[in-house]
Amino acid sequence: MPRLWLVVLLSILIIFSNTGCNRTRVEKNNPETELIVFAAASLTEVFTEIARQFEADNPGVTVILNFAGSQQLAHQLSQGAPADVFASANDRQMSAAIQTGRVREGSQQIFAKNKLVIIIPNDNPANIHTLSDLARADQRLILAAPEVPAGQYAQSFLQAAAADPAFSLEFYAGVVDNIVSYEENVRAVLSKVRLGEADAGIVYASDVWSDMISQLDTIEIPDRLNQVASYPIAPIKNSSQPELAHAFINLVLSNRGQQLISSFGFTPITIVE
Repeated sequence: MPRLWLVVLLSILIIFSNTGCNRTRVEKNNPETELIVFAAASLTEVFTEIARQFEADNPGVTVILNFAGSQQLAHQLSQGAPADVFASANDRQMSAAIQTGRVREGSQQIFAKNKLVIIIPNDNPANIHTLSDLARADQRLILAAPEVPAGQYAQSFLQAAAADPAFSLEFYAGVVDNIVSYEENVRAVLSKVRLGEADAGIVYASDVWSDMISQLDTIEIPDRLNQVASYPIAPIKNSSQPELAHAFINLVLSNRGQQLISSFGFTPITIVE
Protein backbone atom coordinates (compact mmCIF):
# COMPACT_ATOMS: atom_id res chain seq x y z
CA MET A 1 0.00 0.00 0.00
CA PRO A 2 2.70 2.56 0.80
CA ARG A 3 4.22 1.96 -2.62
CA LEU A 4 0.77 2.42 -4.25
CA TRP A 5 0.24 5.75 -2.50
CA LEU A 6 3.71 6.84 -3.55
CA VAL A 7 2.91 6.06 -7.18
CA VAL A 8 -0.38 8.00 -6.96
CA LEU A 9 1.35 10.99 -5.36
CA LEU A 10 4.06 11.06 -8.00
CA SER A 11 1.42 10.88 -10.74
CA ILE A 12 -0.43 13.86 -9.27
CA LEU A 13 2.78 15.88 -9.04
CA ILE A 14 3.63 15.11 -12.65
CA ILE A 15 0.15 16.19 -13.81
CA PHE A 16 0.37 19.52 -11.96
CA SER A 17 3.91 20.07 -13.17
CA ASN A 18 2.93 19.52 -16.81
CA THR A 19 -0.13 21.74 -16.48
CA GLY A 20 2.00 24.55 -15.12
CA CYS A 21 4.56 24.17 -17.90
CA ASN A 22 1.85 24.23 -20.57
CA ARG A 23 0.34 27.42 -19.16
CA THR A 24 3.71 29.18 -19.12
CA ARG A 25 4.43 28.10 -22.67
CA VAL A 26 1.04 29.37 -23.91
CA GLU A 27 1.64 32.77 -22.33
CA LYS A 28 5.09 33.04 -23.89
CA ASN A 29 3.88 31.95 -27.33
CA ASN A 30 1.01 34.49 -27.37
CA PRO A 31 2.55 37.85 -26.54
CA GLU A 32 0.34 40.87 -27.19
CA THR A 33 1.96 44.21 -27.87
CA GLU A 34 -0.10 47.38 -28.11
CA LEU A 35 0.74 50.35 -30.31
CA ILE A 36 -1.24 53.47 -29.37
CA VAL A 37 -1.95 55.84 -32.25
CA PHE A 38 -3.52 59.27 -31.67
CA ALA A 39 -5.11 60.48 -34.92
CA ALA A 40 -7.31 63.37 -36.06
CA ALA A 41 -11.01 62.51 -36.35
CA SER A 42 -10.96 63.03 -40.12
CA LEU A 43 -8.54 60.08 -40.39
CA THR A 44 -10.97 57.58 -38.86
CA GLU A 45 -11.66 55.38 -41.88
CA VAL A 46 -8.24 55.43 -43.53
CA PHE A 47 -6.26 54.88 -40.32
CA THR A 48 -8.60 52.07 -39.30
CA GLU A 49 -7.68 50.33 -42.56
CA ILE A 50 -3.96 51.14 -42.21
CA ALA A 51 -4.04 49.76 -38.65
CA ARG A 52 -5.68 46.56 -39.90
CA GLN A 53 -2.93 46.08 -42.46
CA PHE A 54 -0.22 46.90 -39.91
CA GLU A 55 -1.58 44.23 -37.57
CA ALA A 56 -1.59 41.73 -40.44
CA ASP A 57 2.05 42.59 -41.14
CA ASN A 58 2.98 42.34 -37.45
CA PRO A 59 1.34 39.31 -35.78
CA GLY A 60 0.91 39.78 -32.06
CA VAL A 61 0.62 43.57 -32.34
CA THR A 62 -2.67 45.34 -31.62
CA VAL A 63 -3.07 48.95 -32.78
CA ILE A 64 -5.12 51.03 -30.36
CA LEU A 65 -6.61 54.00 -32.22
CA ASN A 66 -7.65 57.18 -30.41
CA PHE A 67 -9.60 59.48 -32.74
CA ALA A 68 -10.58 63.03 -31.72
CA GLY A 69 -10.09 66.65 -32.71
CA SER A 70 -6.37 67.36 -33.06
CA GLN A 71 -6.51 69.99 -30.34
CA GLN A 72 -8.04 67.43 -27.95
CA LEU A 73 -5.32 64.94 -28.77
CA ALA A 74 -2.58 67.52 -28.27
CA HIS A 75 -4.10 68.40 -24.89
CA GLN A 76 -4.25 64.74 -23.87
CA LEU A 77 -0.59 64.38 -24.80
CA SER A 78 0.29 67.47 -22.75
CA GLN A 79 -1.35 65.79 -19.76
CA GLY A 80 0.88 62.75 -20.13
CA ALA A 81 -1.50 60.37 -21.93
CA PRO A 82 0.40 57.28 -23.13
CA ALA A 83 0.82 57.18 -26.91
CA ASP A 84 3.28 56.04 -29.56
CA VAL A 85 2.26 57.97 -32.70
CA PHE A 86 0.50 61.31 -33.25
CA ALA A 87 -1.16 62.22 -36.56
CA SER A 88 -2.58 65.75 -36.58
CA ALA A 89 -4.82 67.57 -39.05
CA ASN A 90 -2.62 70.66 -38.92
CA ASP A 91 0.85 71.90 -37.99
CA ARG A 92 -0.43 74.00 -35.07
CA GLN A 93 -1.40 71.03 -32.91
CA MET A 94 1.76 69.14 -33.84
CA SER A 95 3.70 72.22 -32.73
CA ALA A 96 1.76 72.15 -29.45
CA ALA A 97 2.89 68.55 -28.91
CA ILE A 98 6.46 69.60 -29.64
CA GLN A 99 6.26 72.50 -27.19
CA THR A 100 5.04 70.22 -24.39
CA GLY A 101 7.92 67.85 -25.04
CA ARG A 102 5.93 64.85 -26.31
CA VAL A 103 7.24 65.09 -29.88
CA ARG A 104 10.82 65.77 -30.90
CA GLU A 105 11.26 68.83 -33.13
CA GLY A 106 12.06 67.76 -36.69
CA SER A 107 10.63 64.25 -36.35
CA GLN A 108 7.28 65.20 -37.89
CA GLN A 109 6.53 64.49 -41.56
CA ILE A 110 3.63 65.55 -43.78
CA PHE A 111 1.83 62.44 -45.04
CA ALA A 112 -1.40 63.77 -46.60
CA LYS A 113 -3.29 66.87 -47.64
CA ASN A 114 -6.97 67.71 -47.73
CA LYS A 115 -9.33 70.51 -48.68
CA LEU A 116 -12.71 71.86 -47.64
CA VAL A 117 -16.12 71.22 -49.16
CA ILE A 118 -19.67 72.35 -48.37
CA ILE A 119 -22.09 69.55 -47.50
CA ILE A 120 -25.90 69.67 -47.63
CA PRO A 121 -28.56 66.97 -46.98
CA ASN A 122 -29.77 65.11 -50.05
CA ASP A 123 -33.27 66.54 -49.75
CA ASN A 124 -31.77 70.06 -49.46
CA PRO A 125 -34.70 71.68 -47.57
CA ALA A 126 -32.97 75.08 -47.53
CA ASN A 127 -32.55 75.07 -51.33
CA ILE A 128 -28.79 75.69 -51.19
CA HIS A 129 -27.06 75.36 -54.56
CA THR A 130 -24.19 77.86 -54.55
CA LEU A 131 -21.78 79.32 -52.03
CA SER A 132 -23.72 82.59 -52.11
CA ASP A 133 -26.80 80.77 -50.80
CA LEU A 134 -25.01 80.20 -47.50
CA ALA A 135 -25.43 83.89 -46.71
CA ARG A 136 -29.21 83.97 -47.24
CA ALA A 137 -31.20 84.75 -44.11
CA ASP A 138 -32.46 81.92 -41.90
CA GLN A 139 -30.05 79.25 -43.10
CA ARG A 140 -28.63 76.89 -40.45
CA LEU A 141 -24.92 76.43 -40.88
CA ILE A 142 -22.61 74.28 -38.73
CA LEU A 143 -18.84 74.59 -38.50
CA ALA A 144 -16.17 72.88 -36.45
CA ALA A 145 -15.09 75.00 -33.48
CA PRO A 146 -12.43 77.66 -34.18
CA GLU A 147 -9.84 75.79 -32.10
CA VAL A 148 -10.31 72.65 -34.23
CA PRO A 149 -8.20 72.46 -37.42
CA ALA A 150 -11.29 72.09 -39.65
CA GLY A 151 -12.80 75.11 -37.92
CA GLN A 152 -9.64 77.14 -38.44
CA TYR A 153 -9.57 76.25 -42.13
CA ALA A 154 -13.26 77.15 -42.45
CA GLN A 155 -12.62 80.56 -40.88
CA SER A 156 -9.73 81.14 -43.28
CA PHE A 157 -12.00 80.29 -46.21
CA LEU A 158 -14.65 82.77 -45.05
CA GLN A 159 -12.04 85.49 -44.57
CA ALA A 160 -10.68 84.83 -48.06
CA ALA A 161 -14.21 85.08 -49.45
CA ALA A 162 -14.72 88.40 -47.64
CA ALA A 163 -11.74 89.81 -49.54
CA ASP A 164 -12.87 88.36 -52.88
CA PRO A 165 -14.86 90.69 -55.20
CA ALA A 166 -17.24 87.83 -56.05
CA PHE A 167 -18.42 87.58 -52.43
CA SER A 168 -17.47 90.57 -50.25
CA LEU A 169 -17.93 91.42 -46.57
CA GLU A 170 -21.70 91.06 -46.87
CA PHE A 171 -21.28 87.39 -47.72
CA TYR A 172 -18.99 86.90 -44.72
CA ALA A 173 -21.41 88.67 -42.35
CA GLY A 174 -24.40 86.73 -43.67
CA VAL A 175 -22.66 83.37 -43.28
CA VAL A 176 -21.49 84.18 -39.74
CA ASP A 177 -25.03 85.18 -38.78
CA ASN A 178 -26.25 81.81 -40.01
CA ILE A 179 -23.86 79.72 -37.91
CA VAL A 180 -25.99 77.91 -35.32
CA SER A 181 -23.39 75.59 -33.85
CA TYR A 182 -19.65 75.06 -33.49
CA GLU A 183 -18.79 71.38 -33.07
CA GLU A 184 -15.86 69.76 -31.24
CA ASN A 185 -14.65 67.95 -34.36
CA VAL A 186 -15.37 67.71 -38.05
CA ARG A 187 -17.15 64.37 -37.74
CA ALA A 188 -19.79 65.96 -35.52
CA VAL A 189 -20.46 68.49 -38.31
CA LEU A 190 -20.82 65.67 -40.80
CA SER A 191 -23.20 63.74 -38.56
CA LYS A 192 -25.49 66.67 -37.78
CA VAL A 193 -25.89 67.68 -41.41
CA ARG A 194 -26.53 64.05 -42.38
CA LEU A 195 -29.25 63.84 -39.73
CA GLY A 196 -30.90 67.05 -40.97
CA GLU A 197 -29.99 69.10 -37.89
CA ALA A 198 -28.43 71.74 -40.14
CA ASP A 199 -28.92 73.01 -43.68
CA ALA A 200 -25.20 72.97 -44.51
CA GLY A 201 -21.78 72.44 -43.01
CA ILE A 202 -18.12 72.75 -43.90
CA VAL A 203 -16.03 69.58 -43.72
CA TYR A 204 -13.03 68.00 -45.43
CA ALA A 205 -13.40 66.53 -48.90
CA SER A 206 -12.24 63.18 -47.48
CA ASP A 207 -15.19 63.13 -45.05
CA VAL A 208 -17.64 62.43 -47.85
CA TRP A 209 -15.42 59.89 -49.60
CA SER A 210 -17.29 56.97 -48.06
CA ASP A 211 -20.82 55.76 -47.42
CA MET A 212 -21.71 59.33 -46.44
CA ILE A 213 -21.57 60.39 -50.08
CA SER A 214 -24.86 58.56 -50.71
CA GLN A 215 -26.55 60.63 -48.00
CA LEU A 216 -25.13 64.06 -48.77
CA ASP A 217 -24.62 66.45 -51.66
CA THR A 218 -21.62 68.73 -51.92
CA ILE A 219 -20.77 72.19 -53.21
CA GLU A 220 -17.18 72.77 -54.26
CA ILE A 221 -15.17 75.70 -52.93
CA PRO A 222 -13.04 77.43 -55.61
CA ASP A 223 -9.32 76.75 -55.30
CA ARG A 224 -8.57 80.45 -54.86
CA LEU A 225 -10.62 80.40 -51.64
CA ASN A 226 -10.10 76.84 -50.46
CA GLN A 227 -7.68 76.04 -47.68
CA VAL A 228 -5.29 73.14 -48.11
CA ALA A 229 -4.93 71.13 -44.92
CA SER A 230 -1.57 69.46 -44.30
CA TYR A 231 -1.43 66.41 -42.03
CA PRO A 232 1.82 65.79 -40.08
CA ILE A 233 2.69 62.54 -38.30
CA ALA A 234 5.39 61.88 -35.73
CA PRO A 235 6.50 59.31 -33.16
CA ILE A 236 5.99 60.19 -29.51
CA LYS A 237 9.31 60.94 -27.82
CA ASN A 238 8.73 58.67 -24.82
CA SER A 239 6.96 55.91 -26.77
CA SER A 240 7.15 52.48 -25.14
CA GLN A 241 7.25 50.98 -28.65
CA PRO A 242 9.64 53.21 -30.64
CA GLU A 243 10.48 50.61 -33.31
CA LEU A 244 6.83 49.81 -33.95
CA ALA A 245 5.98 53.53 -33.97
CA HIS A 246 8.51 54.13 -36.75
CA ALA A 247 7.27 51.04 -38.60
CA PHE A 248 3.68 52.34 -38.49
CA ILE A 249 4.78 55.75 -39.79
CA ASN A 250 6.80 54.06 -42.54
CA LEU A 251 3.66 52.18 -43.61
CA VAL A 252 1.69 55.45 -43.75
CA LEU A 253 4.42 57.02 -45.92
CA SER A 254 4.93 53.94 -48.09
CA ASN A 255 3.46 53.51 -51.54
CA ARG A 256 0.85 51.13 -50.07
CA GLY A 257 -0.12 53.59 -47.35
CA GLN A 258 -0.26 56.52 -49.74
CA GLN A 259 -2.52 54.60 -52.10
CA LEU A 260 -4.89 53.96 -49.21
CA ILE A 261 -4.79 57.65 -48.30
CA SER A 262 -5.67 58.52 -51.89
CA SER A 263 -8.50 55.95 -51.99
CA PHE A 264 -10.13 57.62 -48.97
CA GLY A 265 -10.25 61.05 -50.61
CA PHE A 266 -7.05 62.62 -49.30
CA THR A 267 -4.29 64.01 -51.48
CA PRO A 268 -1.25 61.77 -51.03
CA ILE A 269 2.23 63.23 -50.66
CA THR A 270 4.00 60.73 -52.84
CA ILE A 271 3.14 57.57 -54.73
CA VAL A 272 5.91 55.76 -56.55
CA GLU A 273 4.62 54.09 -59.69
